[in-house]
Order: sequence, then C-alpha cells, then structure tokens
Amino acid sequence: MSGVAEKVGELFTEELPIQIRAYDGSTFGNTHSENTLEIKSPTALRYILTRPGDLGMARAYITGNLDVDGDFYRTLLTLQKHVKKPFEITSLAKLAGAVGSTAFIRPKLPVEEAAPRWRRGALHSLRRDKSAIHHHYDVSNTFYANFLGSTMVYSCAVFDNESTSLDDAQMAKVELICRKLNLQPGMRLLDIGCGWGTLILHAAKEYGVSAVGVTLSTEQQRMAQERITKAGLSQLIEVRLQDYRDVHGEKFDAISSVGMSEHVGDKQLDGYFSHLRKLLSDDGRLLNHCITRPHGGLKARAGAFIDRYIFPDGELSGPDRVIEAMTSAGFELRHSEDLREHYAMTLAKWCENLTSHWDEAVAEVGLTRARLWNLYMTMSRIGFETNGIQIHQFLGDPTTAHGISKFPLRPDWM
Repeated sequence: MSGVAEKVGELFTEELPIQIRAYDGSTFGNTHSENTLEIKSPTALRYILTRPGDLGMARAYITGNLDVDGDFYRTLLTLQKHVKKPFEITSLAKLAGAVGSTAFIRPKLPVEEAAPRWRRGALHSLRRDKSAIHHHYDVSNTFYANFLGSTMVYSCAVFDNESTSLDDAQMAKVELICRKLNLQPGMRLLDIGCGWGTLILHAAKEYGVSAVGVTLSTEQQRMAQERITKAGLSQLIEVRLQDYRDVHGEKFDAISSVGMSEHVGDKQLDGYFSHLRKLLSDDGRLLNHCITRPHGGLKARAGAFIDRYIFPDGELSGPDRVIEAMTSAGFELRHSEDLREHYAMTLAKWCENLTSHWDEAVAEVGLTRARLWNLYMTMSRIGFETNGIQIHQFLGDPTTAHGISKFPLRPDWM
C-alpha cells in the first residue's frame, strides 16, 4: 500500500525531480534532491481536498501544515512546472482515503483570508474598493520597510544590469517616469495610488513640480505625509486620503498611475481613463504603469489565492485591453515598454530582504502573514520569469480632433 507521499505525488507528473516527504514517514520523487516538499499533517491534505488548486495549497502552506525544506524559490518553480492542472479526481480520492472521515471537513481558515467575492458588497463600489486597499496596504508600514528597502517603492524597479542595487533600480524607475512625463518646474502632477509618496517627493524635489498624491490607504498617507514634512516640501506636495473618482474640477499637466489600474477592474478601465482624460490638460501626458496578462485572451480575474489573500477584486487585463481603454478615452499611445524581467528581479530582491529581516517581519505581523508574503512574492517572481504575467508602462497624450499634439518627433526622455 502506498504512503501519503506517493499519493500526493500523483498530483504531479511522474518525473518530479524533487522529494516529497510526509508525516507518515513515506517519501516520493528524487530522494537525493536538496529540495523537499513536506506534508506535515493530515490538515494539509484537508486544505487541499476542500479547495483543490492554488488556494488549498496556499492555505496549507501559510498555516505551516505544508512546508519546504531547501530552496523555496527553486522548489516552487519545480512544483509549478510539474503540477497537473486540474488535479485528477482519482488522485484526490486516494488522498481522501488517506485522511479518513474528516477528509472533506475544511479546517479553520486563517484570519488573513478575505471574504469570498459574493460577500463583499457591490463590486468596485467606493466602500468595497477602500476595504480591498485596506486589506493589502494597511498591514504595517514597518513590515513593508523590511523588504522594500529605504525607497519604500512597491512596484517594478528598472535595472541597468544584474549588479544594480534595489534602491538604485527603484529610483531609476521613478526618474524614468518623471522624464517620460516631461516634468518641468511649475507643472502640476497627479499621482493616483501614490503609495508612500516616493514619486511625488522626487518630482517635487528634483523637478520643481506641484504634486498631488491620492491613496485609500491610511497607513500610506500617514507615512507619506511624515516624509514630506521631514523633506520640507509641504508647500509643494499634498497627499489626500481620497478615491480617484472623487477628484473633480481640477486640471493637471501630468498624471501618473503606478500599480493602480489593476485595482480598478477590467470592465471599469474605460471609465477610469475617461476620468483621467478630464483631469489632464490638453498638452499633458499620462503614464500608466501596470501589471497585465500576456494577452487579451486570458481572463482578467485573479486566481483564488491572490483574490482571497493578496489583492481582493484585483484584475489583470491584457495589454491590448489597456491600450484600447486608453485610446478610446482620447489618449494617443506614444510609447509602450514591457519591463517583465525587471519585475522578476525586483521580486527576487524583495524576497531576499524579507528573508534577511525574517525575525523582525514575524514580530511585526506574525508568522502566518510573513509566510503569506513570502509565498505571494515568490510565485509572482515565477509568474514574471515564465511570462505568465507582464508589467508595462504605457505613455499617452491627448490628441485633439484635428490631430494636434505637442509630443516631440523623437522621445525626449532617453
């Protein structure tokens, strides 16, 4: 009779090059591998059986019932390459037999898990969107500092080469955005989803612009305001706890949207960019920096794990869909850049930082949430490396009905 490890092994292809080790002492796969997937209790199997797929596996891992001995990234990359999708019914039945009568009784859910979509209220209402942002961004500024580094930038960095430091790469990205927007002294910049304020701080200090940042995160606004005051730039920068839909009757010379449109929703993109067009002056520029699917043939809705634990209601459109929404709203696409490999490098740096500050992170937010972020960032790194997801910068400017545009003949940010 086969043991638990062999039964779990049936969820993967036969040539699985790592080892699976289970609580009953059984093993499966390459017993000489330095990387091992550990099934530490029947509870791990119950999580998987009651929600087969990424959500069940994630629940088992973040609660400590499923673990990895060895290189976490290499193990997850290997498992992803060899997992069977979907799990075969016969394999799940064998797992259920190993657990017994409690196999399909779901264990207690971690408190970090968001409610299912149907319990959250009206999709993309002001209240629901604020709740989704609170779930992810109001965790702890100290926790984020443990892996983001001194820049406190929570988006894809831009690396000159593999030896570029994370801080230098993040500031290179911020500088690139400012140059693409052609910021000049006296301009007015709107940064939607401004995070902890790094972009608007840089824009005001280095380019002399007047900047407005909006966020729905109380923690981000608090820290951003502290940084602005410390920098002595309060006369140039305003950070509002405000939904972008509540910004009315103002005009800006440039608008940046970094990691924001993923929260808007695929069907709401047209309205999002139409709203931004009303806020942008006729000779201004819009820089939209966002994660996308590789193409529009894939569903926008996030997988169950990401939706319940990381970005509730988050959606990733294809680049073609983002471009369509921008151009339909009156923007002419002037430049598009895919920084996919750069985001994989960014996430690798974040994971290294989290590991280096593991004890501090656990002390700040608890072991479950620290494991959750390690899983999320590692899987995201793999997603960018394997082209499962992409990250694009789309630069647009308003073009009049007569085709008049002030955009230069050649890019002016090089």
